[in-house]
Amino acid sequence: MPRFTAAEERLVEGARQFAAEALAPRAEEWERRAVVPDAELHRAAAKAGLTLLMNDPPYGPGRVRFPVVGRVGEVLSEACMPFALLVLAHNYVAWALRDAPSDAIREKYLPGMFAGELSGVFCLTEPQGGSDAQQIRTTARKVDGGWVLDGEKAWIMQAAAADFYGVYAQTEPGSGGRGMAMFAVDRDAPGVESFTFDVFAGRAFGMGGFRLDGVRVADDALLVPPGEGLRSALGAIDVARATVAAMCCGLLRRGIEEAVAYTQERHAFGQTIADFQGIQWMMADAATDLEAARGLADRSLEALEAKEQGSVLAAHAKKFASRVALARLGDCMQVMGANGAKSETVSSRHLGYAKLAQYLDGANEIQNVVISRDLFRPRGAP
Repeated sequence: MPRFTAAEERLVEGARQFAAEALAPRAEEWERRAVVPDAELHRAAAKAGLTLLMNDPPYGPGRVRFPVVGRVGEVLSEACMPFALLVLAHNYVAWALRDAPSDAIREKYLPGMFAGELSGVFCLTEPQGGSDAQQIRTTARKVDGGWVLDGEKAWIMQAAAADFYGVYAQTEPGSGGRGMAMFAVDRDAPGVESFTFDVFAGRAFGMGGFRLDGVRVADDALLVPPGEGLRSALGAIDVARATVAAMCCGLLRRGIEEAVAYTQERHAFGQTIADFQGIQWMMADAATDLEAARGLADRSLEALEAKEQGSVLAAHAKKFASRVALARLGDCMQVMGANGAKSETVSSRHLGYAKLAQYLDGANEIQNVVISRDLFRPRGAP
């Protein structure tokens, strides 16, 4: 476990308490009803210091190191991964706003985001694909006093509920990364039409998208200037992948706790089923995979914090953690027998989240692309 300061430990413990009190009692209901956590919950998250983790005063409590952000994501995901991911997506947009060229745009959004009154989400993926970030088709055309945006985004968390979007768009079609920029777009702006997907699991994620039809934004809505958008997106994605790995650790940790508790109470053939070696070894293997996944997640977050080559480590961590979370949560359900399939079990809900985690921030096959490029690069190449 990375060494945390006393203040960092208090933040993590506060996130754990928030998760236990505000998330865990309602997480199953949110999933069943496919509802979006309400504004009151965002304000409670703000009081717990979770809304602007990567921003310094006056628009945040002071930048939190990436390993701590990952641990916050882990403890929140033990209770409710959809809200954990929403909070961190909100933080990624605030991170971009921190360095925006305009003071006016910071004043417009950051105080409300800090207080939990406004929510923002990170918007890169499009219907025709998301892994090749340079090929986005959403365009931003310069006009007098602002920009006009056209296009469509997909697989966006809480697309129909977020107050505004951090939208990546192409200002020079055909230029690849050279023309990519990021803009703030209000959800209720004229020309914005949002929609929600019907998914097999993770319904509380509120996954969907939106269309932009001649949406006009002011000059100061530019968050990341043309030419810097690709670097901004890839940097955020690296941190997101490492953090998703940490979230998967939270899913699996809670699943193991539930399974162990169940097997210690359930009796068969004159003893608890926890007394059977087969059960013990299944859970031992799950615990080993959890420790390995957490080690990879922590190492990747530490490398990103140190501005070392963290992209490959983040790819390893995200691929491995989501893979073992899916497999071992299945084992957690298995040791509970048919009862493990009930919707009220934590493991059954977390199993769906683990599967969706294999697509988040680049499918696991894309992580293999990142890893293999590094593995087979010419010796001596940067």
